[in-house]
Amino acid sequence: MKLIDKLQRKFGRYAIPNLTMYIIILYVVGYILQLIQPSFVLYLTLEPALILQGQVWRLVTWLLIPPGRLDIFTIIMLSLYYSLGNTLEKTWGTFRYNLYIFSGVLATMIGAFIIYGIFAAQGVEPLLGTTFSTYYISLSIFLAFAASYPNMQLYLYFIIPIKIKWLALLDGVYLLFAFVSSNWAGRVAIIASLFNFLVFFLGGVQYWRVSPSEIRRKQKFKKQVSSNTRSYPNKNNQVTKHKCAICGRTELDGDDLEFRFCSKCDGNYEYCQDHLFTHEHVHHDKK
Repeated sequence: MKLIDKLQRKFGRYAIPNLTMYIIILYVVGYILQLIQPSFVLYLTLEPALILQGQVWRLVTWLLIPPGRLDIFTIIMLSLYYSLGNTLEKTWGTFRYNLYIFSGVLATMIGAFIIYGIFAAQGVEPLLGTTFSTYYISLSIFLAFAASYPNMQLYLYFIIPIKIKWLALLDGVYLLFAFVSSNWAGRVAIIASLFNFLVFFLGGVQYWRVSPSEIRRKQKFKKQVSSNTRSYPNKNNQVTKHKCAICGRTELDGDDLEFRFCSKCDGNYEYCQDHLFTHEHVHHDKK
């Protein structure tokens, strides 16, 4: 968690808000391309052998390949993924949700090159087709939501109420069956595509321990900080948003500095992490 916090302070401003919407847009573009020319998909797949021959666009274009055929069931599932993804982004924050998705994308690419390297060492240059795709990455969004909100209820086929944890369990059984019945390329694809879920939920990050009430409390505090944030000119006439009421340091004095408003002080007093818990609370005398 400390590493993620450091990454967020350094790269958080580059996070993409509403990332799930852009994922869905990529899928829509992919469906349009399939309708126009079905064989065009062959030029989009993640093929390490062809990438190393100069077709570098495949490092990105495989994200256009949607996780299934275009039918009413797929449209419903994509709508569900959009809702679940937006909820996760609000729960975790934009940066952490970005990190979750892009770590799955990166792991999938690495997995494809690992399989290629194994076969190439044996004198074979395989074409993987759509073995490494966005299917399991999309599934990881559902699994992450189920781990975060296991008791949330969905209506299967809009009729049957069922808790999302049981649907996730069915997906787990399906993944286990797919893993056992697949070849090594398919097994690596499953592990690589779900690498983000395995790390975030089985490796100690444990986002599911954040309760909904805690999430609402953090969101409320963030809004209060945003509404109470003022601009302070420093000695170089640079405008800053944060300033410690004790030492006068601002965010320009160090990338590792954090600032919080004290809820026990009368008024909007902001402090750095060194003085947040050590300052003397300000109380105005009430007449």
